[in-house]
Amino acid sequence: MGTEQQATAVRTAPGSTAGTATAVAHPNIALIKYWGKRDERLILPRTDSLSMTLDIFPTTTGVRLLPGADRDEVTLGGAPAEGEARRRIITFLDLVRERAGVADRAAVDTENTVPTGAGLASSASGFAALAVAAAAAYGLDYDATALSRLARRGSGSASRSLFGDFVVWHAGRTTGTEEEADLSSYAEPVPAGPLDPALVVAVVNAGPKDVSSRAAMRRTVDTSPLFEPWAESSKDDLADMRRALGRGDLEAVGEIAERNALGMHATMLAARPAVRYMSPASLTVLDSVLQLRRDGIAAYATMDAGPNVKVLCRNADADRVADVVRAAAQGGAVHTARPGPGARLLGEDGR
Repeated sequence: MGTEQQATAVRTAPGSTAGTATAVAHPNIALIKYWGKRDERLILPRTDSLSMTLDIFPTTTGVRLLPGADRDEVTLGGAPAEGEARRRIITFLDLVRERAGVADRAAVDTENTVPTGAGLASSASGFAALAVAAAAAYGLDYDATALSRLARRGSGSASRSLFGDFVVWHAGRTTGTEEEADLSSYAEPVPAGPLDPALVVAVVNAGPKDVSSRAAMRRTVDTSPLFEPWAESSKDDLADMRRALGRGDLEAVGEIAERNALGMHATMLAARPAVRYMSPASLTVLDSVLQLRRDGIAAYATMDAGPNVKVLCRNADADRVADVVRAAAQGGAVHTARPGPGARLLGEDGR
């Protein structure tokens, strides 16, 4: 099943029944970063972004309606969800209920295989899977674009996890009505030439971050004198990236991704007070990537809102890159990902 077909399978997935659905989605790593919102409620970004969906760390989420119940039941990893995690999921369910015209509460059961809160896009896979499962359970007949918009309301990067391979998320219109702005911000697949890439993920710290992505993003936009120049340059980075992907030029893709990511971290360092996600272990891994390039290996680093480093390289070089990065990661785990699939519903047999 192709990427877009997977995202639209909410209509016809085998094994799903009225009021019950289970979906799986994978995280994505942005090569052109999403950093900064222009609308906090609708989660409308300041800039377009572009990502690669991974084939590792899937999230599986089941949604079952509870007619007559007076509260939602939310379970994460086998334990009841609490605090902000529970609030975000219930707020999202309220949005789905409003759109579906169905008031029933629901039981949500999510299994995440990616470390949560460590800059590894757990919210992207989580809300993409929840969007697909909740839409099906509540009877929303949404196509891929509508599902992408819906997932965006849970977590901005989740809009991209609806699709596989390379994906662009459009920031959308900055003029017109609120509805027009909402409709104009969605993700869609990006054509790419014969890259055959791999992404080596160095988890130097899998623990939760001291400053959440949302708080860091807000502080950066509000206080960093470097944010606006970076946001403006990101437009050029995106145009360059799309051309590089189209011609299958991995070196150019890597160079653009690395400069965009390091620029984003520079905006955070210039925030007041500074937000610093890079750790000594992060810098050691970044130095190892530079050495790989000196040794003739096309390897390029990117980092999200966290200390962990992802290294883009050719699939044929992935084992060597992983060995070098593992030695530099000071005991951290190293995983190798390739381009992965879009979100999809699962049947009763779990397939």
